[in-house]
Amino acid sequence: MLIVCLQISVYYTGRLKQNNKQFDSVTKGPGFKFKLGRNEVIRGWDIALAGMKVGGKRKVVIPPPLAYGTKGSPPVIPPNSALVFEVELLSLN
Repeated sequence: MLIVCLQISVYYTGRLKQNNKQFDSVTKGPGFKFKLGRNEVIRGWDIALAGMKVGGKRKVVIPPPLAYGTKGSPPVIPPNSALVFEVELLSLN
């Protein structure tokens, strides 16, 4: 299981829930690396990825307050957007 503050590496694909439009992905190479629980990613990821095991896969829906909220992340993510991610945990360090 994941412990907060571990550096993890994931593959992921992100889509807007309202229209299923893909806005980002990392599916090759060493993956996307970050420290869980250190506010390096959206809050929804810190919550949703806790408890995953290496090799595990999850599909998670992140509500706007745990994603980019009322500001969004222009021009790709509009304000108040729910996000859908498919995530695979590659490694823990």
